[in-house]
Amino acid sequence: MRPPGTAAPEWLTRAQVEFYESVVRFAKTLPDDVRDRDEAGAFSRDIWNRCATFGIQGMPVPEELGGGGHDVLTTMLGLEALGYGYPDQGLIFAINAHMWTSEISLWRFGTPEQQQAWLPRLCSGEAIGCHAITEPEAGSDAFNLAATAREVEGGFVLNGGKTFISNAPVADVFIVFARSGAGIGPFGISAFLLRKGVSGMEVGKPLEKMGLRTSPMAEVFLRDCFVPAEDLVGKPGQGGEIFTESMRWERACIMASHVGLMRRTLETCVAYARQRRQFGKPIAKYESISDKLANMKIALDAAHLLLLRTGWLMDQGRDAMTEAAVAKAFISEATVQSQLDAIQIHGGYGYMSELGIERGLRDAIGGRIYSGTSEIQRRIIARGLGL
Repeated sequence: MRPPGTAAPEWLTRAQVEFYESVVRFAKTLPDDVRDRDEAGAFSRDIWNRCATFGIQGMPVPEELGGGGHDVLTTMLGLEALGYGYPDQGLIFAINAHMWTSEISLWRFGTPEQQQAWLPRLCSGEAIGCHAITEPEAGSDAFNLAATAREVEGGFVLNGGKTFISNAPVADVFIVFARSGAGIGPFGISAFLLRKGVSGMEVGKPLEKMGLRTSPMAEVFLRDCFVPAEDLVGKPGQGGEIFTESMRWERACIMASHVGLMRRTLETCVAYARQRRQFGKPIAKYESISDKLANMKIALDAAHLLLLRTGWLMDQGRDAMTEAAVAKAFISEATVQSQLDAIQIHGGYGYMSELGIERGLRDAIGGRIYSGTSEIQRRIIARGLGL
């Protein structure tokens, strides 16, 4: 079972292909209860732990810090395989939020004490992480923060409110961003490590979402929340750099599971079109259907290769900001179109919740918004063109 599409030989090794196949096999052993949990908006700690035991959450973290030590390309393949083999995009989204916001921040900028205290636990699944930067007036304009961090004896006092914080209802550790000094944009922002239950931090009720309903999300409120100086992540004023680094990884990798979803959707639609008969023949024999399937295949192969190109460039130590933006914009929009086509191919059955086809669409739409909207990705691409 090879990854979809055609990859250049220098991009995939035999070990990477075998890893992909092993993740698919693992994913297909997970409980098939996503429909019920989607309706209830329920996060599964059991499945989270199973993924961590297999090694999913620790994929990009060095082995000496408790992780799997995989390169970017192998990590992408693991997430793609998980998205193909398991239909719970919400849980996979929660894993992405955990890896790119907390693990990467602590791996790249944390002190040795912070790394030893948290990274093995984050990789093993014992602890769940998130970061809190988004505010009501700081979404796409991520650095327009109103939250403040006032320096006091022995640390900082944080005040402010955060919204749309993925994993907040279940998180054990929060990477919180606040303005700690003078400056505009990324300047003057610092990052802080806050533990669950710390005095002065309150997590609001879980927010109800259109899709990705099995991924918990909430607001976070900070009211005179004291943070010891040793829980500063990086240096004072380095928060913008820390956030940018986590987004570099997130934008590159978060669409990997969508590629897996596109592949599973295509296979489901091909099988259905072959067996569903109308007017005396399979609907696959009608060009109006076969053209949709062909377009889904084209989009799938393009998405897979755009994803791999970004991972390969990152593994070579090259700047992949433009390529990541291209992949993010294309894959997020192609996934939505593939899910729309899947519903159309299945007709009335696709519109019903029983088959889970409509859930694929609800889960996919968020990809055009989180980790930088499609409009923001096009701004990044335009800058890459010198515009």
